[in-house]
Amino acid sequence: MLDNYGEVDAVFDKSYDPVIVPISDFLSQEFPPRELILDPWLPSQGLAMIHAPRGIGKTHVALNIAYAVASGRSFLGWRVPHPVGVLFLDGEMPASALQERLEAIVSTNGMEPSAPFNLFTPDMQPKDRAAFNIGVLEDQDALEPYLKGVVLILVDNIATLCRTGKENEAESWTPIQEWALRQRAAGRSVLFIHHSGKGGQQRGTSSREDVLDTIINLKRPSNYEADQGARFEIHFEKARGFYGEDSRPLEVALVTDERGKQEWTVMPLEDSVYEQVITLYQAGLKQWEIAEEIGLDKSGVSRKITRARQEGRIHGK
Repeated sequence: MLDNYGEVDAVFDKSYDPVIVPISDFLSQEFPPRELILDPWLPSQGLAMIHAPRGIGKTHVALNIAYAVASGRSFLGWRVPHPVGVLFLDGEMPASALQERLEAIVSTNGMEPSAPFNLFTPDMQPKDRAAFNIGVLEDQDALEPYLKGVVLILVDNIATLCRTGKENEAESWTPIQEWALRQRAAGRSVLFIHHSGKGGQQRGTSSREDVLDTIINLKRPSNYEADQGARFEIHFEKARGFYGEDSRPLEVALVTDERGKQEWTVMPLEDSVYEQVITLYQAGLKQWEIAEEIGLDKSGVSRKITRARQEGRIHGK
Protein backbone atom coordinates (compact mmCIF):
# COMPACT_ATOMS: atom_id res chain seq x y z
CA MET A 1 0.00 0.00 0.00
CA LEU A 2 1.05 3.58 -0.62
CA ASP A 3 0.42 4.61 2.98
CA ASN A 4 1.61 7.90 4.41
CA TYR A 5 1.58 9.41 0.90
CA GLY A 6 3.96 6.67 -0.21
CA GLU A 7 6.72 7.82 2.12
CA VAL A 8 9.92 5.96 1.31
CA ASP A 9 13.49 6.15 2.47
CA ALA A 10 16.20 4.68 0.28
CA VAL A 11 19.96 4.85 0.43
CA PHE A 12 21.82 4.00 -2.76
CA ASP A 13 25.27 2.47 -2.50
CA LYS A 14 27.15 2.90 -5.75
CA SER A 15 29.51 0.03 -4.91
CA TYR A 16 27.58 -3.13 -4.10
CA ASP A 17 27.60 -6.83 -4.80
CA PRO A 18 24.69 -7.86 -7.04
CA VAL A 19 22.07 -10.14 -5.53
CA ILE A 20 21.53 -13.19 -7.73
CA VAL A 21 18.91 -15.78 -6.77
CA PRO A 22 17.75 -19.09 -8.27
CA ILE A 23 14.30 -19.20 -9.82
CA SER A 24 12.85 -21.21 -6.92
CA ASP A 25 13.86 -18.49 -4.45
CA PHE A 26 12.64 -15.74 -6.75
CA LEU A 27 9.22 -17.34 -7.21
CA SER A 28 8.85 -17.81 -3.46
CA GLN A 29 9.36 -14.11 -2.79
CA GLU A 30 6.32 -12.02 -1.88
CA PHE A 31 6.50 -8.70 -3.71
CA PRO A 32 3.90 -6.02 -2.98
CA PRO A 33 1.49 -5.62 -5.92
CA ARG A 34 1.83 -2.53 -8.06
CA GLU A 35 -1.08 -0.26 -7.35
CA LEU A 36 -2.35 2.39 -9.74
CA ILE A 37 -1.73 6.06 -9.09
CA LEU A 38 -3.88 7.01 -12.08
CA ASP A 39 -6.12 4.21 -13.33
CA PRO A 40 -5.60 2.64 -15.86
CA TRP A 41 -2.25 3.83 -17.18
CA LEU A 42 0.03 5.13 -14.41
CA PRO A 43 1.09 2.48 -11.86
CA SER A 44 3.04 2.99 -8.69
CA GLN A 45 6.75 2.70 -9.46
CA GLY A 46 5.80 3.50 -13.05
CA LEU A 47 7.66 5.46 -15.71
CA ALA A 48 5.64 7.22 -18.39
CA MET A 49 5.80 9.93 -21.05
CA ILE A 50 3.32 12.32 -22.65
CA HIS A 51 4.54 13.97 -25.84
CA ALA A 52 2.92 16.42 -28.23
CA PRO A 53 3.73 19.29 -30.60
CA ARG A 54 4.26 22.75 -29.13
CA GLY A 55 1.17 24.60 -27.96
CA ILE A 56 -1.21 21.65 -27.99
CA GLY A 57 -1.87 21.61 -24.24
CA LYS A 58 0.79 19.36 -22.65
CA THR A 59 1.18 21.50 -19.54
CA HIS A 60 -2.61 21.79 -19.11
CA VAL A 61 -2.76 18.00 -19.03
CA ALA A 62 0.30 17.66 -16.78
CA LEU A 63 -0.98 20.15 -14.18
CA ASN A 64 -4.41 18.55 -14.13
CA ILE A 65 -2.85 15.11 -13.65
CA ALA A 66 -0.73 16.47 -10.80
CA TYR A 67 -3.77 18.06 -9.15
CA ALA A 68 -5.91 14.94 -9.61
CA VAL A 69 -3.26 12.64 -8.13
CA ALA A 70 -2.66 14.93 -5.12
CA SER A 71 -6.38 15.50 -4.48
CA GLY A 72 -7.79 12.06 -5.25
CA ARG A 73 -10.03 13.33 -8.06
CA SER A 74 -10.50 11.81 -11.51
CA PHE A 75 -9.33 13.47 -14.72
CA LEU A 76 -10.49 12.67 -18.27
CA GLY A 77 -12.13 9.56 -16.87
CA TRP A 78 -8.85 8.36 -15.33
CA ARG A 79 -9.51 7.49 -11.71
CA VAL A 80 -7.24 8.22 -8.73
CA PRO A 81 -7.77 5.51 -6.05
CA HIS A 82 -6.45 7.75 -3.28
CA PRO A 83 -4.35 10.94 -3.12
CA VAL A 84 -0.55 10.73 -2.98
CA GLY A 85 2.24 13.30 -2.83
CA VAL A 86 3.34 15.05 -6.03
CA LEU A 87 6.40 17.06 -7.04
CA PHE A 88 5.91 19.12 -10.21
CA LEU A 89 9.13 20.23 -11.91
CA ASP A 90 8.47 23.00 -14.43
CA GLY A 91 11.29 24.18 -16.66
CA GLU A 92 9.54 26.46 -19.12
CA MET A 93 6.56 28.53 -17.99
CA PRO A 94 6.73 31.93 -16.30
CA ALA A 95 5.79 31.54 -12.64
CA SER A 96 2.86 33.94 -13.04
CA ALA A 97 1.37 31.85 -15.89
CA LEU A 98 1.87 28.66 -13.89
CA GLN A 99 0.14 30.26 -10.91
CA GLU A 100 -2.77 31.39 -13.08
CA ARG A 101 -3.33 27.89 -14.44
CA LEU A 102 -3.18 26.29 -11.01
CA GLU A 103 -5.58 28.86 -9.57
CA ALA A 104 -8.05 28.01 -12.35
CA ILE A 105 -7.74 24.28 -11.62
CA VAL A 106 -8.24 24.72 -7.87
CA SER A 107 -11.11 27.18 -8.36
CA THR A 108 -12.87 24.88 -10.82
CA ASN A 109 -12.60 21.88 -8.52
CA GLY A 110 -13.41 23.84 -5.38
CA MET A 111 -10.73 22.30 -3.19
CA GLU A 112 -6.99 22.23 -2.61
CA PRO A 113 -5.07 18.93 -2.78
CA SER A 114 -5.22 16.75 0.32
CA ALA A 115 -1.76 15.24 -0.28
CA PRO A 116 1.46 17.24 -0.70
CA PHE A 117 1.69 19.07 -4.04
CA ASN A 118 5.00 20.94 -4.36
CA LEU A 119 6.37 22.85 -7.31
CA PHE A 120 9.70 23.83 -8.81
CA THR A 121 9.78 26.81 -11.18
CA PRO A 122 12.87 28.50 -12.65
CA ASP A 123 11.57 31.96 -11.74
CA MET A 124 11.91 31.21 -8.01
CA GLN A 125 15.50 29.91 -8.15
CA PRO A 126 18.55 31.95 -7.10
CA LYS A 127 19.57 34.26 -9.92
CA ASP A 128 23.23 33.29 -9.69
CA ARG A 129 22.51 29.59 -10.05
CA ALA A 130 22.92 27.67 -13.31
CA ALA A 131 19.73 26.30 -14.84
CA PHE A 132 18.50 23.11 -13.17
CA ASN A 133 19.43 19.91 -15.04
CA ILE A 134 18.25 16.43 -14.05
CA GLY A 135 21.02 14.99 -16.21
CA VAL A 136 23.61 16.25 -13.70
CA LEU A 137 24.24 14.17 -10.56
CA GLU A 138 24.66 17.30 -8.43
CA ASP A 139 21.15 18.49 -9.32
CA GLN A 140 19.70 15.02 -8.85
CA ASP A 141 21.15 14.97 -5.34
CA ALA A 142 19.79 18.48 -4.69
CA LEU A 143 16.26 17.15 -5.21
CA GLU A 144 16.55 14.37 -2.65
CA PRO A 145 15.58 16.44 0.44
CA TYR A 146 12.33 17.41 -1.29
CA LEU A 147 11.25 13.87 -2.22
CA LYS A 148 10.08 12.78 1.22
CA GLY A 149 6.41 11.87 0.90
CA VAL A 150 6.48 12.20 -2.90
CA VAL A 151 5.04 9.34 -4.96
CA LEU A 152 4.78 11.04 -8.36
CA ILE A 153 7.34 13.34 -10.01
CA LEU A 154 6.26 15.23 -13.13
CA VAL A 155 9.05 16.55 -15.34
CA ASP A 156 7.75 19.32 -17.63
CA ASN A 157 9.64 19.11 -19.85
CA ILE A 158 12.57 17.01 -21.08
CA ALA A 159 13.95 19.76 -23.35
CA THR A 160 14.31 22.28 -20.51
CA LEU A 161 15.09 20.04 -17.54
CA CYS A 162 17.10 17.15 -19.04
CA ARG A 163 19.85 18.96 -20.93
CA THR A 164 22.68 16.41 -21.01
CA GLY A 165 24.54 15.72 -24.27
CA LYS A 166 22.77 15.55 -27.63
CA GLU A 167 19.07 14.80 -27.86
CA ASN A 168 19.44 12.11 -30.54
CA GLU A 169 22.18 10.15 -28.78
CA ALA A 170 21.16 7.25 -26.55
CA GLU A 171 24.13 7.82 -24.24
CA SER A 172 22.86 11.32 -23.43
CA TRP A 173 19.70 9.84 -21.96
CA THR A 174 21.56 7.39 -19.71
CA PRO A 175 21.99 9.65 -16.62
CA ILE A 176 18.32 10.67 -16.73
CA GLN A 177 17.19 7.08 -17.15
CA GLU A 178 19.37 6.00 -14.24
CA TRP A 179 17.81 8.75 -12.12
CA ALA A 180 14.30 7.61 -13.14
CA LEU A 181 15.11 3.99 -12.31
CA ARG A 182 16.40 5.06 -8.89
CA GLN A 183 13.12 6.84 -8.28
CA ARG A 184 11.24 3.71 -9.28
CA ALA A 185 13.36 1.60 -6.92
CA ALA A 186 12.54 4.10 -4.15
CA GLY A 187 8.81 3.58 -4.72
CA ARG A 188 8.11 6.62 -6.89
CA SER A 189 6.69 7.12 -10.36
CA VAL A 190 8.00 9.60 -12.93
CA LEU A 191 5.96 11.19 -15.72
CA PHE A 192 8.02 12.96 -18.39
CA ILE A 193 6.46 15.64 -20.61
CA HIS A 194 8.14 15.97 -23.99
CA HIS A 195 7.89 17.45 -27.47
CA SER A 196 6.93 15.46 -30.55
CA GLY A 197 9.27 15.44 -33.54
CA LYS A 198 8.35 16.28 -37.12
CA GLY A 199 7.29 12.68 -37.77
CA GLY A 200 4.88 12.70 -34.83
CA GLN A 201 6.94 10.43 -32.55
CA GLN A 202 8.64 11.64 -29.38
CA ARG A 203 11.58 13.85 -30.31
CA GLY A 204 15.10 12.49 -29.99
CA THR A 205 16.52 9.08 -29.16
CA SER A 206 14.11 6.14 -29.07
CA SER A 207 16.08 4.71 -26.13
CA ARG A 208 13.88 6.89 -23.89
CA GLU A 209 11.02 4.51 -24.61
CA ASP A 210 12.73 1.31 -23.45
CA VAL A 211 11.91 1.42 -19.73
CA LEU A 212 8.62 3.30 -19.98
CA ASP A 213 5.35 1.63 -19.02
CA THR A 214 3.16 4.09 -20.90
CA ILE A 215 3.64 6.52 -23.80
CA ILE A 216 0.84 8.93 -24.67
CA ASN A 217 0.77 11.06 -27.80
CA LEU A 218 -1.41 14.18 -28.01
CA LYS A 219 -2.42 15.09 -31.58
CA ARG A 220 -4.45 17.81 -33.24
CA PRO A 221 -7.76 16.62 -34.77
CA SER A 222 -7.87 16.95 -38.55
CA ASN A 223 -10.70 19.50 -38.29
CA TYR A 224 -9.06 21.61 -35.57
CA GLU A 225 -9.58 25.38 -35.66
CA ALA A 226 -7.14 27.80 -34.00
CA ASP A 227 -9.84 29.39 -31.84
CA GLN A 228 -10.65 26.02 -30.21
CA GLY A 229 -7.69 26.21 -27.82
CA ALA A 230 -6.78 23.00 -26.01
CA ARG A 231 -8.58 20.41 -28.12
CA PHE A 232 -6.68 17.28 -29.05
CA GLU A 233 -6.68 13.52 -29.46
CA ILE A 234 -5.08 11.16 -26.94
CA HIS A 235 -3.34 8.09 -28.37
CA PHE A 236 -1.65 5.36 -26.32
CA GLU A 237 1.51 4.41 -28.19
CA LYS A 238 2.70 2.07 -25.44
CA ALA A 239 0.38 0.46 -22.94
CA ARG A 240 2.03 -1.99 -20.57
CA GLY A 241 -0.48 -3.83 -18.39
CA PHE A 242 -3.73 -2.45 -19.85
CA TYR A 243 -5.57 -2.87 -23.13
CA GLY A 244 -8.98 -2.83 -24.81
CA GLU A 245 -11.27 0.04 -23.85
CA ASP A 246 -8.74 1.33 -21.33
CA SER A 247 -6.30 2.07 -24.16
CA ARG A 248 -8.73 3.35 -26.78
CA PRO A 249 -7.98 6.79 -28.25
CA LEU A 250 -9.92 9.78 -26.97
CA GLU A 251 -10.77 13.27 -28.10
CA VAL A 252 -10.75 15.89 -25.36
CA ALA A 253 -11.24 19.64 -25.16
CA LEU A 254 -10.83 22.25 -22.45
CA VAL A 255 -13.72 24.71 -22.29
CA THR A 256 -13.63 27.83 -20.09
CA ASP A 257 -16.86 29.74 -19.40
CA GLU A 258 -17.26 33.49 -18.84
CA ARG A 259 -16.63 33.07 -15.10
CA GLY A 260 -13.33 31.31 -15.70
CA LYS A 261 -14.60 27.87 -14.71
CA GLN A 262 -12.94 25.12 -16.71
CA GLU A 263 -14.48 21.90 -17.96
CA TRP A 264 -12.92 19.02 -19.91
CA THR A 265 -15.09 17.23 -22.44
CA VAL A 266 -14.13 13.65 -23.29
CA MET A 267 -15.37 11.24 -25.93
CA PRO A 268 -13.96 8.14 -27.62
CA LEU A 269 -12.15 9.20 -30.78
CA GLU A 270 -14.28 6.80 -32.80
CA ASP A 271 -17.38 8.81 -31.84
CA SER A 272 -15.69 12.07 -32.83
CA VAL A 273 -14.65 10.71 -36.23
CA TYR A 274 -18.16 9.38 -36.79
CA GLU A 275 -19.63 12.83 -36.15
CA GLN A 276 -17.08 14.41 -38.51
CA VAL A 277 -18.05 12.01 -41.31
CA ILE A 278 -21.74 12.83 -40.89
CA THR A 279 -21.07 16.58 -40.87
CA LEU A 280 -18.89 16.47 -43.99
CA TYR A 281 -21.28 14.16 -45.85
CA GLN A 282 -24.20 16.46 -45.09
CA ALA A 283 -22.07 19.37 -46.36
CA GLY A 284 -21.93 17.67 -49.76
CA LEU A 285 -18.45 16.14 -49.75
CA LYS A 286 -17.93 12.87 -51.58
CA GLN A 287 -16.65 9.83 -49.70
CA TRP A 288 -13.12 10.11 -51.08
CA GLU A 289 -13.04 13.80 -50.15
CA ILE A 290 -14.13 12.96 -46.60
CA ALA A 291 -11.42 10.30 -46.40
CA GLU A 292 -8.75 12.84 -47.40
CA GLU A 293 -10.14 15.50 -45.05
CA ILE A 294 -10.06 13.43 -41.89
CA GLY A 295 -7.26 10.99 -42.70
CA LEU A 296 -9.47 7.90 -42.77
CA ASP A 297 -9.45 5.18 -45.43
CA LYS A 298 -12.38 5.15 -47.86
CA SER A 299 -13.78 1.85 -46.58
CA GLY A 300 -13.87 3.32 -43.07
CA VAL A 301 -15.80 6.33 -44.36
CA SER A 302 -18.20 4.02 -46.20
CA ARG A 303 -18.89 1.98 -43.04
CA LYS A 304 -19.65 5.10 -41.03
CA ILE A 305 -22.01 6.44 -43.69
CA THR A 306 -23.81 3.09 -43.80
CA ARG A 307 -24.12 3.18 -40.00
CA ALA A 308 -25.44 6.76 -40.11
CA ARG A 309 -28.11 5.73 -42.65
CA GLN A 310 -29.15 2.80 -40.46
CA GLU A 311 -29.45 5.13 -37.48
CA GLY A 312 -31.43 7.68 -39.48
CA ARG A 313 -28.71 10.33 -39.16
CA ILE A 314 -28.46 10.85 -42.96
CA HIS A 315 -30.73 10.08 -45.88
CA GLY A 316 -30.38 9.54 -49.60
CA LYS A 317 -27.52 8.01 -51.56
